[in-house]
Amino acid sequence: MFRQVKSMFFWSMIYKFRRRLTLVVILLSVVLLSQWIYSDLVEYLKLTKNTEYLHIILPIKWLVIFFNIGFSAYLVMSLFKDNAKEKKEEETLPKVESEELSQREKEFMKRDIRSEAQIILDKHNK
Repeated sequence: MFRQVKSMFFWSMIYKFRRRLTLVVILLSVVLLSQWIYSDLVEYLKLTKNTEYLHIILPIKWLVIFFNIGFSAYLVMSLFKDNAKEKKEEETLPKVESEELSQREKEFMKRDIRSEAQIILDKHNK
């Protein structure tokens, strides 16, 4: 029973954050691909005896690797932060342009909406 609940939780989290996790997997794949490309380039430069370009290729490789790992770490760390922001944005009502509203709706928006408690207090004070 516990394994099923754990599995359901795991797969629901993967489904919920599928876009971001896909991006993280792609970025980490680029890190592995950059290592493969670098080794291939080094081998080619050794064969053609153009090793003077190695001082350019090595920093580029590490720049790509550090950028991708850093960006992946940022995306993973901010998974739940962005989720909280999205919930707050969903809770706020969307702003409607006044041109889309009828005259009756515009008047209703200008009215002071009172709660039932305020109405009872107003009756009691009169």
